[in-house]
Amino acid sequence: MKKFLKMLCAALICATVFNGCSKNSDDKSIVKDADGNVYNTVTIGTQVWMVENLKTTKYRNGDAISGNSEDYEGMYYNYDNVANVNKYGRLYNWYAVKDSRNIAPKGWHVPTNSEWTTLSTYISTHLGTSGSEAKALAAATDWLPSTELNAIGNDLMKNNSSGFTARPGGMLNFGNSFFRVGEIGYWWSSSEYDSDHAWSRFLTENSKVMDNSDYVGSAYKDYCYSVRCVKD
Repeated sequence: MKKFLKMLCAALICATVFNGCSKNSDDKSIVKDADGNVYNTVTIGTQVWMVENLKTTKYRNGDAISGNSEDYEGMYYNYDNVANVNKYGRLYNWYAVKDSRNIAPKGWHVPTNSEWTTLSTYISTHLGTSGSEAKALAAATDWLPSTELNAIGNDLMKNNSSGFTARPGGMLNFGNSFFRVGEIGYWWSSSEYDSDHAWSRFLTENSKVMDNSDYVGSAYKDYCYSVRCVKD
């Protein structure tokens, strides 16, 4: 009997340790930013992406990012209500994206232009039921309607076969003029185009592919766009 009880105790201890390790492993897989916001992830081809746009107000080291200010060197734009922040994340200028303190959580980074191209290339040959690259990337809600066949806004229920869940967060341009939330989504890359511009991507309700942004495939670094992170 004593031998049996010892074996039973040993088995219970092993089970406890095993379950504890499993829990710790699961905890490590959760993606959190410096504010404690939690993000879901999705594997698309060889890449792992966050499902939501970034919404941190701090760099990885805990330093604050300038918010809603005239200081264009590393700023973010805060939406007027919490519901929009939760839905669209926050908007950041490119200086915040490239700051050495890191805007992305540890183990993650803002994608380069070539990493965006890798995503587009994979999606273009793995459309699922969506019918176009843009539809496969776009969320099935929040986009304006479109009469264009295979455009994002045409038959929203066919969107998002990839699980990427892109939403139209709008943008902030020179002079802090905010516009087009619910109409268009812009996303930064970490790749510089020239001294004033950087590469980015955008989608509208009429999009069939994810395009490079305006200004010959680039956008002004002072503009505030959405940020989506990819795993290192």
